[in-house]
Amino acid sequence: MFYRQAGIRHRSYVSENKLFPIPADRNILWFLLALGVLAPFLIDSLYLNSYILPWLIWSAAALGLNLVTGWAGQLHLGYAAVMAVGAYSAVHAARFGVPWEFALLIAGFSSALIGSVFAFAAMRVKGLYLALTTLAMQFVMDWVLSHVPAITGGSHASLQAPTFKLLGQPITSDAGLYYVAFGWCVLVTIFILNMRRTGLGRALVAVREKDYAAAILGVNSFYYKIIAFATSSFIGGISGAILVATFFFLASPEQFSVTVSIQVLAMVIVGGLASIIGSYFGVALILLMPGIANSLFTLLADFSGLQFSPETLAHIPNAVYGALIVIFLMVEPLGLGKIYSNIRDYLLVWPFDQIKK
Repeated sequence: MFYRQAGIRHRSYVSENKLFPIPADRNILWFLLALGVLAPFLIDSLYLNSYILPWLIWSAAALGLNLVTGWAGQLHLGYAAVMAVGAYSAVHAARFGVPWEFALLIAGFSSALIGSVFAFAAMRVKGLYLALTTLAMQFVMDWVLSHVPAITGGSHASLQAPTFKLLGQPITSDAGLYYVAFGWCVLVTIFILNMRRTGLGRALVAVREKDYAAAILGVNSFYYKIIAFATSSFIGGISGAILVATFFFLASPEQFSVTVSIQVLAMVIVGGLASIIGSYFGVALILLMPGIANSLFTLLADFSGLQFSPETLAHIPNAVYGALIVIFLMVEPLGLGKIYSNIRDYLLVWPFDQIKK
């Protein structure tokens, strides 16, 4: 009963290469999908739109960054820049009367165009040099957002996003906005899940491991780097647009600063490079843990009668949350996704691993 591979015999390569060769994994996914669909009926709207909705959107963005950083091995410190391009492109398009369906596509393609520029930098430099190049492009985008009023309205201005509509119907309810974020996150997850099994996924891994060796085997590293950066930026652009349309409801330069780029990269690294489930875990830890830690410390202070200054209560949760990141990476340097994988692999053979030889 606990040995989930018992009775599963793969008689062909196609059978073994299924998306979920172990039925239990498929059943867990169906359960989580049903839980996501029923979430508006099970969770209070305050928590749904304050925690779950941004978690889904940032998970989609982290999956996009993981595509270029985890699978293609290209260190990217300017991901917030391509998200900003998508967000502002979609908002301006919607303000000009373009339907939101096409505004999101405009966001994706405009971000993919800007993201392809990073691929040309990746052809000349790699590693930390590429990270500095992408960071420089992030600073350029920060300057543009702050000093070009035609785009943002100014350094301290915010651009109001029009009401989000799908098929001409305004979506203003909490459940409706949640389902938009949920649907987009599911689409990105399905794409990444299937990409791992395709020639594109294998080519990206080959480029990540050693681009010169991949070129000898006939893999055009320049072509696949462009594909990785463009596809990752496409996902990031639409994620930025949906973030503005369903959560922030306005776009401002502070939402896509260099700090955000570092934060998204931290989500990917803490979750685990090239790990899909790890991206979800990493976003949950980076995005949700500070608020949870703050609530816990406030309750602990009230329960124990200890008096903490507001400044102390503001800094202690951040210190604890930072310490948790260090502890998780010390326990498993490959991220939270690898911890989950280790637990899963243990359950695959339990209790037979307890038999003494």
